[in-house]
Formats: sequence, structure tokens, C-alpha cells
Amino acid sequence: MGREDHKYIFVLGGVMSGVGKGVVASSIGLLLQQKGYPVNLVKIDPYLNVDAGTMNPTEHGETFVLRSGLETDQDMGNYERFLNRDLSNQDYMTSGMVYRSVIERERALGYGGKCVETIPHVRDEILNRIEASAVGNDSRVSIIEIGGTVGDFQNALFIEAARVLKMQRPDDVLFVMVSYLPVPGTLGEMKTKPTQSAVRALNSYGVQPDFIVARSTHEIDEKRKEKLAISCSVRPDRIIAAPDIKSIYEVPLNFEREHLDKLLLDALRLPEKNKSTLAAWKKFVTAATNVKAKEVHIAIVGKYFDTGDFVLSDAYLSVIEAIKFSAAKLNRKPKISWVNAKDLSAEGGSASGGRKGGASAAAALAKFDGIIVPGGFGETGIEGKIKAIQLAREKKIPYFGLCYGMQLMVVEYARNVLGIKDAHTTEIKKTAADPVVDVMLEQKKHIADNKYGGTMRLGVYPCYLKKGTTARAAYKKELVEERHRHRYEINPKYIKQLEDAGLVFSGTSPDSILMEIAELPKSVHPFMLGTQFHPELQARPLAPHPLFTEFLKAAITRKKK
Repeated sequence: MGREDHKYIFVLGGVMSGVGKGVVASSIGLLLQQKGYPVNLVKIDPYLNVDAGTMNPTEHGETFVLRSGLETDQDMGNYERFLNRDLSNQDYMTSGMVYRSVIERERALGYGGKCVETIPHVRDEILNRIEASAVGNDSRVSIIEIGGTVGDFQNALFIEAARVLKMQRPDDVLFVMVSYLPVPGTLGEMKTKPTQSAVRALNSYGVQPDFIVARSTHEIDEKRKEKLAISCSVRPDRIIAAPDIKSIYEVPLNFEREHLDKLLLDALRLPEKNKSTLAAWKKFVTAATNVKAKEVHIAIVGKYFDTGDFVLSDAYLSVIEAIKFSAAKLNRKPKISWVNAKDLSAEGGSASGGRKGGASAAAALAKFDGIIVPGGFGETGIEGKIKAIQLAREKKIPYFGLCYGMQLMVVEYARNVLGIKDAHTTEIKKTAADPVVDVMLEQKKHIADNKYGGTMRLGVYPCYLKKGTTARAAYKKELVEERHRHRYEINPKYIKQLEDAGLVFSGTSPDSILMEIAELPKSVHPFMLGTQFHPELQARPLAPHPLFTEFLKAAITRKKK
């Protein structure tokens, strides 16, 4: 399989999910890339969905859209941010994709009349996809993250594929288990038993981990390293400490201190081409974790927060990270507050992270230096978002609307500036008397046929920027490319009315039919801008997005005043 000299690192999870396999995989990729080796990162999601586009954000987190338009898991966003480059469709895989390919091939007699089986046909499809990603990226090392936790029924087939690859190429394949070591408060000591059990579960698949990344609230000590080494048959120096830290971007630096990059190269029998040059990364981390930096207080008005008694921020992960990158560039510390739009919808609702009561919406939101309304779908909380937008416009609080946040910005302007009281989006009110936002023409048949998965306007599209606008000044160029994920657009029938009333459409499609950016002039508002696209998807630690940076500049100016 693949080139004879190609190397593979599989990253698996033990004990529980959510302990950072994606960050570990991203960090390994960054370290090996800095060592001079071309790498590619692959995310395997074991669910039967063909892609991540139809899943509820409160259950699965953010849907990250690739340049191609493929809707993927949020870990793909981490991969792009750490490697500072775009990924392709070949770098993402789900059980749904794999099974659909096998079935379509069988229907086309691609197996020559054989009885198609899970083993070997589905397993081999997995291996073929791993190879295709390596070839497509022309990489030297593939880092493959297998979603879920060891012991899950859903990911067993992917681990089996990895086992077969290890059997075929014992010197070219490594397994890294990311496992959690709890420190129960009543006991006060780190416990290794859950990880021992996870390793035994992995052994039952015929797989032995080569490295264990010890995730915990504390740094693993030498005594417990020795205990894990004996119990799990892993060398003590290959048990890597991964304690909780302030920022995920510190992880590569921690791994470098643990010599993980050198240990991996040694295990793969690869020479160390050059010394790691993480200078730019270290500079970013220093700025991003500077506790002495002045704060800038940003409200994110959304609706994907409800998960029992807890607040879920993963639904807006890329937005949060984009804020961090621009804040670090400006030497500021962002303080982000979650404002539940469902509470704002009711008169007297509060901006206290979803808890009702207390100050009015206006009084609570007015304290912020800037307000963001991110993307989303559906009716829930829509009037609360519109209230927040109206407040930002009238009180001249810097406002940044992303996708739905731009559409609702236009609805608010039509209602409260143009006096079109029935202005609405047909996504919410199909019979709206004034559909200021309407479904795109090519999308109507998809909706009528209940074809929702992978049918939106997805991926990169060009956008032309008008001279003399905030957007043009931020980007410093006329043509940009940004990633989209939506079905609805500003209705062309209302554009002249809106422009005559002072709203500026500063970014448009090349044919000037689709409105991509709406804003108010600087003479009217310090920063009131919305984008039909999702700029957060292209923000990187070493390349902050210019629109987020301009938004934060305006927020900082407001704070000073």
C-alpha cells in the first residue's frame, strides 16, 4: 500500500471522548512539518452520516466547511489552523462515505460478481482512502485520527484496517493512544487503572500502542509513567505528559519539551532533517496567553448553547478561535460572553449566559465592547438576535454578523430604518409580505425534494470589494475568496431600497447579483458589518482574518472611549 517509504501514525482515544485527540494529531503534524517532513492529516468519523452537514451542533459541535465545500468535523478546522494550510476532501472520511462507495461500486459490478463483505471489501476501501490522501498530498508521513474511543463498536473496523496495515508494514506504522488519567478529588492522586483497561481493550483488537499521551488535570509523574510502562508494555519515555493548559496552542510546545517529535522520528526510523523552528508559533502563543494584556469584552449572541445544565461553545469554535487570533495580533485578551438569543427574544431577558431575569437585554448588551451574531439555522431565538442587532446599530456598538448574522442585520435595517415592518426571511416566514431575505433560486427544488445534505451553497466563492468601504480597507485588495454555507440570500428586489436608505453592499459576487458583504459607512457607525460567508473558517493563528481584526480594533476603540 502506498509508497514503500511512507509512514503512518494512528491516533486513537482511550477511557473517554473529548480529551483532545484532534489537538494531539494537529500538534504532531505541526512538529513533524517543522522538522522538514511533508505531512497529511486525516480525520476518520465512525458515524454513518455521509458528512457532518446534517448533524445538530449542540450534539456534535461545529460543522467545518472545507475549501471544496465538504462539510466536516470540527477537528478538520484544528488541522488547518495548526498546519496553516487548506485540506482536501481526501483528508476526511466517515463510515457513511466508505459504505456508500462500496455499495455504489457493487451496484456497478465493480466487484465482478463476488459476495461483497465487510472484510475485506469495506476494510480495503478504508485503506485505499488513507493511501489516496497520502498520494494526493504528496506527503511523507500520514497522521490519521480515528474518532471515538477504544471499545466503541462503531470504530472497530477502522482500527482493524490500521492493524492490517501495521501487520503488512511493521516498521512504518505507529499507534498513539490519547488516554485520560483522572485525579479524583476525594483521593487526591492520579489513577492509571482506566488507561490500563483501555490499553487492554486495544490489545484485544490485536493492536499495541507505541505511545501513550497522558491527558489529565495534572502532569503525570515518573512513578505513574513507570506503572503505565510496566502494565501497558510501553517505554517510559514514550508516555507523554499532556496536562490541562490555558491554550490548546501550547500543546505543540509541551510536546516539543517532551521530545515527542524526536521520539516519533526515531520510532519511524526517519532522520532528523532540521531543528524545529517554532519561533513564529511561540510568538503567537506568548501573545495569546499574555495575562497582562488588556481585555476586550465580546458578546456572542447565539442559540446553540443548550446541553443540559452546561454551556456548549463548540458550536461556534471557529468564531472563538478567530477572535483569539486577531486579539493576539492586537495584544489584547478577549473576554467572550455567551448570550442566549432565546432569552433575549422575551422582553426583559438577560445576557447572562442563558440565565433569565436581571437586567434588560439593552442594559446587559450595552456593556460589551463588541457584538457578534454567528451563523445558524431556524426560527429559535431569531427575534432576540434582531433585538441585539438593533441595539448595536442604535448604540453604535461594533457589530459583526456572520452569514445568518448578516441576513438578520439586513432584516433589522429594513424594519427599523426603512419602516418595512413585515420585513423577514422566508427561512422563517415563507409567506412574508416583504421577503428581504429569500431562498436562492437553485435551492428551491432541493427544499421541495427534501434534499438537505450537501446541497447548500458550499465552499469557496469569489467576492469583489468596493473602494472606500470598511471591507476593502480591511482586506487591502479588490478580489477575495471566502467559504460559504447557506441557502438564503438578500432578495435583489430590495437592494436599491436598502442602498438608498444608507446600507452599503461592499462585497458582491462577480456578476453583482449576490450580496456578500453589507455594512454601514464609518461616518454613520464605527463598525457595522455582516458577511454572507464564514470568514472564521479561514482564520489561522499565524494569519488572523482581516475582518475579525478590524472588528476588534473598533471594539478596542469603544472600550477606550
